[in-house]
Amino acid sequence: MQALDLLNDKLSSYLEPAEVKKVLRAHKFAERSHEGQFRQSGDPYIVHPIAVASILADMHMDHESLMAALLHDVIEDTNATKTQLSWRFGKTVSELVDGVSKLTEIEFASKAEQQAENFQKMALAMARDIRVILVKLADRLHNMRTLGVLKPEKRRRIARETLEIYAPLAQRLGMNDIRIEFEDLGFAALYPLRYKNIALALNKTRGHRNELVADIKEAIEQQLSLAGIKASVSGREKHLWSIYQKMKTKQRSFKNITDVFAFRVVVNNVDDCYRTLGILHNFYKPIPGEFKDYIAIPKSNGYQSLHTVLVGLDGIPIEVQTRTTEMDDLGNYGIASHWLYKSGIESAQGNERRANRWLEGLLEIQQQAGNSLEFIEHVKTDLFPDEVYVFSPQGEIIELPSGATAVDFAFAVHTQIGNTCVACEINGTLSPLSEVLQSGQRIHVITAPGAQPNPSWLNFVLTAKARSAIRHFLKTQQHDESVDLGKRLLDRALNSFGSSYHDIKKSQIKHLLKETDADTFESVLQQIGLGNSVAYAVANVLIPENKRKAVSPKLDSPILVDNADGLITSFARCCHPIPGDLILGHISPGRGLVVHRDSCKNLNDVRSNAEKWMPLSWSPSVKGEFPVELKLEVYSDRGIVATLAARITEQDATIDQINIKEQDTHSSMINLIISVKNRIHLANIMRRIRGLKSVQAVYRIKN
Repeated sequence: MQALDLLNDKLSSYLEPAEVKKVLRAHKFAERSHEGQFRQSGDPYIVHPIAVASILADMHMDHESLMAALLHDVIEDTNATKTQLSWRFGKTVSELVDGVSKLTEIEFASKAEQQAENFQKMALAMARDIRVILVKLADRLHNMRTLGVLKPEKRRRIARETLEIYAPLAQRLGMNDIRIEFEDLGFAALYPLRYKNIALALNKTRGHRNELVADIKEAIEQQLSLAGIKASVSGREKHLWSIYQKMKTKQRSFKNITDVFAFRVVVNNVDDCYRTLGILHNFYKPIPGEFKDYIAIPKSNGYQSLHTVLVGLDGIPIEVQTRTTEMDDLGNYGIASHWLYKSGIESAQGNERRANRWLEGLLEIQQQAGNSLEFIEHVKTDLFPDEVYVFSPQGEIIELPSGATAVDFAFAVHTQIGNTCVACEINGTLSPLSEVLQSGQRIHVITAPGAQPNPSWLNFVLTAKARSAIRHFLKTQQHDESVDLGKRLLDRALNSFGSSYHDIKKSQIKHLLKETDADTFESVLQQIGLGNSVAYAVANVLIPENKRKAVSPKLDSPILVDNADGLITSFARCCHPIPGDLILGHISPGRGLVVHRDSCKNLNDVRSNAEKWMPLSWSPSVKGEFPVELKLEVYSDRGIVATLAARITEQDATIDQINIKEQDTHSSMINLIISVKNRIHLANIMRRIRGLKSVQAVYRIKN
């Protein structure tokens, strides 16, 4: 009852009487629904929904969010239905409750998959109504505050999930107060001994620190007062999780982390923020490179403040954040500040716009992700706290996580620009697409019609949008390539039965799907192309023995190989085929079509079986770079490797691998793998290598 009275007082302070009445009606319904239910602590269950609503009331959330908070467990844990809630409290409240309700337990292969599935559903609910996540965060916060009654194993699991997902999520939505509490409660539950040791160490140093903090605070207040600036100055203590993370990542001792003093200066307006900065830089010496202006360029979660690090008395480093009262509230409440400022101040509306933009991005990633685990992997990379700010050629500011590259920038501007980018200019200079971007750079992405993402981009892109878009494109391309190869392989198999791919009837496909339990004919073709099904086995089902014609297969129509980067075509490393070589192919499970040189000894086992190999030929328009292996016998001259590398580079080829083995004191054997375009290109390179005095012999390795 005391908790309810306290909630009632909070509500009456900012809601209309009619709205308070609706919230109390929701409480009555929740109390009746949860009657006879208890939490593991032994408290009546209704204590939890009241606590969740109370957390939201502190943020001045609207009455519908508070009703949803009180009712958030009734669908899952009682006999109440969504229809009932909709009838009693309106469609919006029932939708919110449905979005927040503990998600149905599904039998997953792993705990990680279950967690990912739940998060994916939560993200979709968030996209429908941002308030869902606020109720969810308040629900998780109260559960974290009452974690002590659970078994250690469950406590650790919930704490890890909170640190990995909910704390970064709160940060992404600008809700700093909730993030800090999540991190410290999660730290205490996950690593109780480390938490206790750091807390004890912090308490020991607190007395001496408090004196220093008071002195610095007084000095700052005095300087601002002399300049006629009204300000509230407070010394901030780093929270325990932050200290622990810095000790871990920076490999520093507790003393080195805690000897930095942090202050927050809250002033009336933006002008006073910059005037305060000038006064502080005049009074204490600023440390170069440590100033950040998040007022001119806010963080992606809407956070605004001026950050600077100064050298105080006795060389003590002082971190100072300067902001307005409004910015302070926005920094603490984030997206929830939209409700805190009902007048709709621009910054609060901007916060909501940013959050909604991020959620739209989540939806796009969700549509492209193959499964929930892949989705959560993408989203985790996007919950980065550190950003860089770069400019488009038109001067638009693009926010990216620290460590992002030009490819991340291209996808941030538009998926199509990312898909077709071929090069980039950074500050007017042609630069590699993999170069890590720095704040303030101007980026111009060069695109080309028909260009497509390179699988190697996945090695360096950082943002979730870029990663998921590239993977989505490659999956689609792999699907199309494998279906196309599957058609050609099946056509070849059907030729041997006197039929062809174009002669297949609907009734035959229906029979095939029934026999193979496949969903679609396209999926059968894909499995053939990937090498997971044998084309002859599928042809056997399509054409029964009594309907076959005795015709020899058309082996004179080889499959054309036209690309070095095909996802379903790979080139055998045993013989390194290059355009111009006579080639044969065989289908390998999971790898699709593997191309060998006609003379490769590794094909001896399959040559006798027509089902396993097929004739191939190079397309006249074949393009790409193909690895080839060379062996060189050389005199052991000084600088031979450098000379060799220069000759190969002159011929527009690259060295992928080099291995040197001394034969005796005078001669060595060099094994090289170089990338070439075709046999003519290779012949030119070998001719240039033979021209070196130190080279006795050069030849291509066949197997």
